[in-house]
Amino acid sequence: MTGARTAVDGGISTEGRHRISTPASTIGPWLPDGALGESLAEGLARVESALGTAVGSEHPFVREAAGHLMSAGGKRFRPMLALLAAQLGNPTAPEVISAAVVCELTHLATLYHDDVMDEAAVRRGAPSANSRWGNSIAILTGDLLFARASDLLADLGPEAVRVQARTYERLVTGQLRETVGPQADEDPIAHYLEVLAAKTGSLVATSARFGAAFAGVEEGLVDALTAFGEEVGVAFQISDDLLDIVSADGASGKSPGTDLREGVATLPVLFALAGNDPAEARLRELVTGPITGEAEHAEALAALRSSDALARAAAVLREYADRARDRLAAVPEGEVRDALSALCDYVVTRTS
Repeated sequence: MTGARTAVDGGISTEGRHRISTPASTIGPWLPDGALGESLAEGLARVESALGTAVGSEHPFVREAAGHLMSAGGKRFRPMLALLAAQLGNPTAPEVISAAVVCELTHLATLYHDDVMDEAAVRRGAPSANSRWGNSIAILTGDLLFARASDLLADLGPEAVRVQARTYERLVTGQLRETVGPQADEDPIAHYLEVLAAKTGSLVATSARFGAAFAGVEEGLVDALTAFGEEVGVAFQISDDLLDIVSADGASGKSPGTDLREGVATLPVLFALAGNDPAEARLRELVTGPITGEAEHAEALAALRSSDALARAAAVLREYADRARDRLAAVPEGEVRDALSALCDYVVTRTS
């Protein structure tokens, strides 16, 4: 990919990894030490500064609404993957930071819209934009972030615009399929995994693709990293499903069992509904829809935590992480490959 070498950037401190002004929540525990870790942390600081610029506005309320979810934190998973993929080429290419910011702005925009659709009250441990200002403000703010992402994207060339358009098409198609639900002849579990690949995996894949491509990585390796991104993106979302059940303290940023309360059929619930074990008959009865009663909610959560359905979902998570790791066969041995492999371990074992 080629294009104008215009890039958003920000000043950083280069005095040491722990003195760079990147929010701690953006650095995963799998981040490597040494020169590679320093380079990634510096890149994240530049992304964070650029994000602050991208959500700015001369209008105070617009600035507050646009920066609401960004300031709430997040792991910056997509920018981090873009930065790490870029390490296989020229990580200092200015387009790498711009592309990473485009991916994160796109992700943030979808969160505003998702919270409206889900009627969510909390996002990242803070009041959601829709609960704070109403649905119209949340939708318009998401649209604004899409516009800001598009503005940055225009400087990255027509091929990048095309890739982003196709990514967004997949993302929206996945959301539509999730909203409508599986058709009568579709396997609900296969449908769900296909939705995750489109709705989550597509943008994670593009993050890896952009990072590698704009760093000048050769095409075959770009393709392998793109495939890695999709697999690890699906794994990351499945791990969110599991955390909603097993997290006892809300470390995931929402109350445990939120999906159960809202009647969202995540992978463990789908496995429970597809099962026929008489011992889980009560569990299947409980998870057929939203659970409003506190006693029933506690009962369903406890049953899921000890269920075969949860174990089967955890096995699928490991399968996707292993598939992602298999894609790394094309990546040269070294620190970058080791860090990507550590990311596969992280998505399986993370607790928040």
